[in-house]
Order: sequence, then structure tokens, then C-alpha cells
Amino acid sequence: MQSKDYGDDVLAGDWRRPRKGQIPEIPAEIDLVVEDPGSGFCGAVVGCDKFGVTLEDRFGKRRVFPLTKAGFLIDGKPVTLVRPTGTGAAGTGAAGTGMAGGRPARSASGSIAVPGLRARVAKESRIYVEGVHDAELVEKVWGHDLRVEGIVVEYLEGVDGLPAIVDEFGPGPERKLGVLVDHLVAGSKESRIAARVSSPHVLVTGHPFIDVWEAVKPAAVGIPGWPRVPRGVPWKEGVLAALGWEDNVGAAWKRILRSVSDYTDLEPELLGRVEELIDFVTVP
Repeated sequence: MQSKDYGDDVLAGDWRRPRKGQIPEIPAEIDLVVEDPGSGFCGAVVGCDKFGVTLEDRFGKRRVFPLTKAGFLIDGKPVTLVRPTGTGAAGTGAAGTGMAGGRPARSASGSIAVPGLRARVAKESRIYVEGVHDAELVEKVWGHDLRVEGIVVEYLEGVDGLPAIVDEFGPGPERKLGVLVDHLVAGSKESRIAARVSSPHVLVTGHPFIDVWEAVKPAAVGIPGWPRVPRGVPWKEGVLAALGWEDNVGAAWKRILRSVSDYTDLEPELLGRVEELIDFVTVP
């Protein structure tokens, strides 16, 4: 099992890297999301002056970087950031360039959207999640990014047989596997199963929530918080009873999924792990 700290950019591949001499200059407009490849720090532009550009990540952390040639990445593509010349300067491109209101259009994950996207041929690498709800949530928020990278998400219906599933998959340098596990905390059954996977071409990571429902912020769903379910009571059934919702898991999930518009409706503990997996299976 591997794990490390990753930045917030879900697109770390370089398949769209331009050839030498084709590095574009991009005005450092407010809210433009870029990545510093040296540190892995990814954030939105919140300021730019003669001393450099200030980036703020999703957790409010800010860092200042110098404006250097080809010093940043946008969706894995090297760019040169330059000081904006005036309000709306970034909006001079032709229609269809992915600019909205003078700023780049964003996907639901917060990445720069690729205009006119046609899904790539799927790579052999895969991301596995535990269940259909996990898969639908990942698709809703990261579907655009996954199609850009040609990565397919499949669900396992539990992780009890994970070691055997990994062996059957046959991971390798060009066939990586990322696995997202629910309730991956110290001492849990899930953590013991994950520890049995040791391939360098497999990354097993996860969030602390009992179920992926909890990874949706309560405010997005319109509730004060996710109920604490007594031990021995099936979690989803306990949630439905505590919230007074209809005793129908499928209907409840549709209600929750409809409440998710983009990454801001999800908890950071899930955001970071999905982005980590996308990074793992796409970067050589």
C-alpha cells in the first residue's frame, strides 16, 4: 500500500504537453487555477504583482511564487504566467476556447475544463471504488477529468476480496490500479485488508467515513449533520430513520446526489483521496 501527500490538481498527466517553443503566456487572472510543478502546490490566483503571483488552495493556504518562464501547469500543460494588463484581458480569446466571462471554464472538480472534449480511448489502468454510490459520485464530480485522461472507474461491491481482485487485475507499470476504500481508519477491517496489498503498481487509499454518503457536506443536503447511528444498526437504515426520510435507500441516494453540484459540496477527506488516485494512475 502506498500513500503520500498530493496537491489538489486532479489532472497531473502531460499528454497534452506542447513542444518546445509553444509554451503559451497566460494572464494571472483572479481565480485562475494553476499548479507549481516543483512543490505540487495547486491553487487559484488571488493576487499578482511585480513580486510574483499568490495562490490559494482549497483549504485556504496561500503561497507566493515568482513569475518565471514555463513555471506553472494548467491541466498538466506548462504555461508562462504574466501580469494581467487590465480587467477582462483574459477574455479576448475566440469563442470555444473554454473561457467563461473572461476566465477559464471549470469542470465540477475545479479543474480547467477542456472545451469540445471527446473521451480518450480508455487506458488499461483503472480506479476501483467500493459500490455504485461511490462510482456515481466520482463520475458526477470528476467525470470530465477522467474522460480527459481515459480512466475508467469500476465498483467492487465491497473490499473483502480485494487481494484476490488485485491479483486477478494483474497490475504493472503501464497497468496501474487505484482503489478507494470507505472507512479506511486505523484498526478497521478495511485497513487490515488494504495492508495485504503490497504491489508498487497499486495504490489503496480511502476516506474515514463509514459510507460515501457522509462525504457529502450536510449543508449541501440541507441537514444539520449526519446522524450518529447506534452500533449494530445498519448505517444507511439508521440514517434514514434518524432524518425521517422515506425508508428507501435508492430514493435517499438520488436526493443526496442531486444536492452535489461540484467539489465544494464534498468533504476534503474525499477530495484529496480521489485526486491522489487519479494522479497515481495517470502519471508515468
